[in-house]
Amino acid sequence: MKNTNKQSLVAAPNGKSYLIPFILITSLFLLWGFAHGLLDVLNKHFQGAFTMTKAESGLVQFSTYIAYFLMALPAGAFMKRYGYKKGIILGLLLFAGGAFAFIPAAFLHSAVPFLIALFVIACGLCILETAANPYSTILGPAESAAQRLNLSQSFNGLGWILGPLVGGLLIFGASEDDIFALAKPYILVGGIVLFVALLFILTKLPEIKTVAGFSDETVDKPLHEVATQKSIWKHRQFVRAVVAQFCYCAAQTGIFSFFINYVTEMNSHISNIEASRILAFGGMALFMIGRLAGSFTMKWMYPNRLLALFSLASIVCMSLVVASLGTVSLYALYLSFFFMSVMFPTIFALGLEGMGIYTKKASSYIVMGVAGGAFSPILMGYIGETNMAIGFIVPLVAFAYIFYFSIKCGKAR
Repeated sequence: MKNTNKQSLVAAPNGKSYLIPFILITSLFLLWGFAHGLLDVLNKHFQGAFTMTKAESGLVQFSTYIAYFLMALPAGAFMKRYGYKKGIILGLLLFAGGAFAFIPAAFLHSAVPFLIALFVIACGLCILETAANPYSTILGPAESAAQRLNLSQSFNGLGWILGPLVGGLLIFGASEDDIFALAKPYILVGGIVLFVALLFILTKLPEIKTVAGFSDETVDKPLHEVATQKSIWKHRQFVRAVVAQFCYCAAQTGIFSFFINYVTEMNSHISNIEASRILAFGGMALFMIGRLAGSFTMKWMYPNRLLALFSLASIVCMSLVVASLGTVSLYALYLSFFFMSVMFPTIFALGLEGMGIYTKKASSYIVMGVAGGAFSPILMGYIGETNMAIGFIVPLVAFAYIFYFSIKCGKAR
């Protein structure tokens, strides 16, 4: 067990507070959580609006998460040259541009323009995540990095609640002749994103330089003078973190994408809009509570131990979901949101441990692991075309690897 850290979570080594930068960075987690939450409504809506199979509707997630694979390294290179702040502003502008692209897409009556707009949004989200995740970990003491990132990610959970709630209301609740049904939630979020971009332009943010694993904006030692470190790929925990993040995003995206399908198949009396509300207030609320609980628990428990406990619980939940035991399986599905909540930020923070001058580059590779979300919905949709429960074997296997990763982190520690 860890001793409670009484030092401020957002204190700089020179005594300066990083509170304002931390608040701004945390707002980004809320925004991209909202964008991702909308995808789960789109997945089900596309099946009806464009006559798609479950596997074909997985293209909604594919067009989004494949952007992470393609953009992660360019995003890291951009920030290495221009810094975190300019990277964040670029990500926000791409986010807003893709959101407003839903307006012309609404006139074309085809899924393709919407998928292209989602790809542009995801390019912006990839840049934001590549910047905000490591930035959150280094805005304070190194020993509380995972706790700080989980706190930021808690607001990401709030975005996941608002996404299906607003999306379900505006999309499932719209009349059949409303061609702007799909565009309305994106017009709303696009305007908010532009406002946040303006705040970042007008606010001075500290540019953190990382030397030998410690963050200090006062450090002025050139990176080429830092002692030579081993290759990034010889850091075994980092490599396992990339794989674990791929598995986690595959599991999370698949569960979120086919939640509405699973619930409506298990209980035919539940409508799509009712299922989207259950997703928001049931699943996503538990997801946010889990993030907050995880951040608090890490004050006295090592992150890898909490990850091991939660991944084991997730394995049990997915086993019950696959077994199709009626109400028991439905509650297991809801509960899985709580247990998977801490996985992304915890894997991210554990993967960056000891990376020193390679922190930005390592962050890019871990973000590339988000590409797991591009493939799992298609695979799950194909496996579960006639029985959605069988498709949940995919996240079951993914959680098993994450459990292995957490055990290996414990041995390394």
